[in-house]
Amino acid sequence: MQNPSLPRLLLLSFTLTSVFNQVLGDEGFCSAPSILDQTDSSSKPLYWKVTSPTLSPSHLQDLPGFTRSVYRRDHALITPESHVFSPLPDWTNTLGAYLITPAIGSHFVMYLAKMQENSRSGLPPNDVERLIFVTQGAVTLTNSSGISNKLVVDSYAYLPPNFDHSLKCDGSATLVVFERRYAFLDNHITEHIVGSTDKQPLLETPGEVFELRKLLPASMPYDFNIHVMDFQPGEFLNVKEVHYNQHGLLLLEGQGIYRLGNSWYPVQAGDVIWMAPFVPQWYAALGKTRSRYLLYKDVNRNPL
Repeated sequence: MQNPSLPRLLLLSFTLTSVFNQVLGDEGFCSAPSILDQTDSSSKPLYWKVTSPTLSPSHLQDLPGFTRSVYRRDHALITPESHVFSPLPDWTNTLGAYLITPAIGSHFVMYLAKMQENSRSGLPPNDVERLIFVTQGAVTLTNSSGISNKLVVDSYAYLPPNFDHSLKCDGSATLVVFERRYAFLDNHITEHIVGSTDKQPLLETPGEVFELRKLLPASMPYDFNIHVMDFQPGEFLNVKEVHYNQHGLLLLEGQGIYRLGNSWYPVQAGDVIWMAPFVPQWYAALGKTRSRYLLYKDVNRNPL
């Protein structure tokens, strides 16, 4: 005897197939390229996906109102389609997107600065220290003594509080900027630093498999540091961290899954994360290439 439900199942299968064919078309959903497609990526400049993410606003134009960005009491995921750029105060010919500020609950500021032709930086407020990291293009850093350094992609500079300096760009450049009001200690003074990631030594990470570099000295004068952390595909944090430190993170390369609190987020290059004190956090790298992220962390000060 024929199953009376069979004709209904066949009709449902046919209907769903027709609907999916209409939605997907020949090029797939939204026609967005696969994030696993690594063709010709070797010819791209370092960190190119920070400024040209796979899931860019142009790829999401057929999904009105869609964003992967999330804001919670103890964390936030800020993805590229949510970045809002406007002229940076006191900078010339530069657009900025403030991604993390005290309004979110942080004690530091993190923003992107897109310098254009003939652009120049402004100074941070009094007693505020600054670190810049170049993700695209090149800039020239000059101090009050007239000494200049050219900063290219993967280069950075730490500017102590009240340190007179300027950044100039003749073409175009994208910077990640961290600023915070310096927590002064008696008899401790920070120094102006210029460096690049590849010149920093790999540090031991007991119990972990990721590679770690620190851009600033670990000594007492410095009240924050910037970590550069590398994960090969399939590697993950062993420790499920819960601590008093705050974090500001920019994923420079790769993709993976980030746990924040009780939520699990797919993330990719170009994504920014804020982590409040004591939010549970964990990362696993996926895909076919390494993950690298830039991580702000407050250090060397009593939480009281």
